[in-house]
Amino acid sequence: MATEEAAPAALNYIPEVVLKKRKTNEQWAVRRKLQQEERAKRQKTGNFIIKKPEQFIREYRDKELDLVQMKSRGKRIRSASITPESNLLFVIRIRGKNDMHPKTRKILYSLKLRKIRTGVFVKASAGMMEMLQKVEPYVTYGYPNVKSVKDLIYKKGVVRAGKERIPLTDNNIVEQELGKHSIICIEDIVNEIVAVGPHFKSVTSFLCPFVLNNPEKVLQGKKKRFEDGGDSGNRKDKINELISKIN
Repeated sequence: MATEEAAPAALNYIPEVVLKKRKTNEQWAVRRKLQQEERAKRQKTGNFIIKKPEQFIREYRDKELDLVQMKSRGKRIRSASITPESNLLFVIRIRGKNDMHPKTRKILYSLKLRKIRTGVFVKASAGMMEMLQKVEPYVTYGYPNVKSVKDLIYKKGVVRAGKERIPLTDNNIVEQELGKHSIICIEDIVNEIVAVGPHFKSVTSFLCPFVLNNPEKVLQGKKKRFEDGGDSGNRKDKINELISKIN
């Protein structure tokens, strides 16, 4: 008996609408890829700026002038005794790195002021006042009161736990990091900073620099000293008014 030939398998029917949609999607994907490559190319070339020799000369002269002025301020400071009016200072960086000499940048980085409009608590001393005078055009500072300290820590407090930056909202984090110093809650941190206690350095190292706002351009980064109508330099207790505006 002859075996019957196997019937060919029926082809799957795909509607024409689906085929057109697939083709459109493929074309869109190719076009999208080309757009992304072009955008990446523009961004890469856009960041590359060819400077003229005159720009290099001007930048070099500006940085050297910044170094000369910093040394001049340092000599002026040593000739007069500087006695801080309080044990606690709050320092805010108000200007960027344009025209900045590497020695100026080194001082700012040692204060953890790597970015504009960041602030830190530091212990006041004659040495610290001298350091701040050297970088005076780039910072403003003063003596914060208890309310300012508390507002900054509760509103802007961020801490470093390992490699992560975490908002300071949990007392458990405080106890884990500072419990060995009998500092177990956020209020203990406030008290330690206000009193400039024996573990002040440990607490300020635990805190990240405060990232501040600048509503209505309260700070414009003017090099002129605050007492002369500018932004920089020692504001003394007037720093509290500034903190209330930019916190």
